[in-house]
Amino acid sequence: MSKEARTNNNTLHPLLKKRWSPRAFLDKKVEPQKLRNILEAARWSPSASNIQPWIFFVGENGDEAYSRIFDTLVEFNQKWAKFAPVLILACGKTTNAEGSPNKAWMYDTGQSVAHMSIQAMDEGLHVHQMMGFDEEKAAQLFKLPADVRALTVTAVGYIGDPAMLHPRMQRSETAVRERKEMHTFIFSDEFGKVRDKIAGQNNN
Repeated sequence: MSKEARTNNNTLHPLLKKRWSPRAFLDKKVEPQKLRNILEAARWSPSASNIQPWIFFVGENGDEAYSRIFDTLVEFNQKWAKFAPVLILACGKTTNAEGSPNKAWMYDTGQSVAHMSIQAMDEGLHVHQMMGFDEEKAAQLFKLPADVRALTVTAVGYIGDPAMLHPRMQRSETAVRERKEMHTFIFSDEFGKVRDKIAGQNNN
């Protein structure tokens, strides 16, 4: 892995630069106002035709919604998500107001969670998004209508000590962050042709 894959060579907003997805969370409640703030960030994210398809089920550790969301998680995620003080199930409405398909529902719901994750960083919180859950079970437990689909689960909380986790998970908590180099995915007029002035291997 090259040095570029491990470093930010370009100017990033500090919140984007330090954003990452931990599995260790403190045993500390998230303040109601901070929780409202991150959900407000999701509320103001962009969406196709301003349909705003996102729907969130918010669970705080100890309440019924939290238990239901937790029960949908795969076993691996349950091993660490139990430490998170908040679990949020993000769903999306797959149709528009007229009942016709909304092809952008998944993209837009994902954007709303991304906005939420950055606001969380600004609040001193961290989030970890998960696809490892049972969508059908979530639909049953939360009685989702036929045109509403569960998309992802997000753990929210204050970052904790990696030592609380299984050794396998501890390694991922302390590993150096890595990303693909820009020249592998920034192209110009055809697939694979690098946009060299922006994403060339020697960019600074």
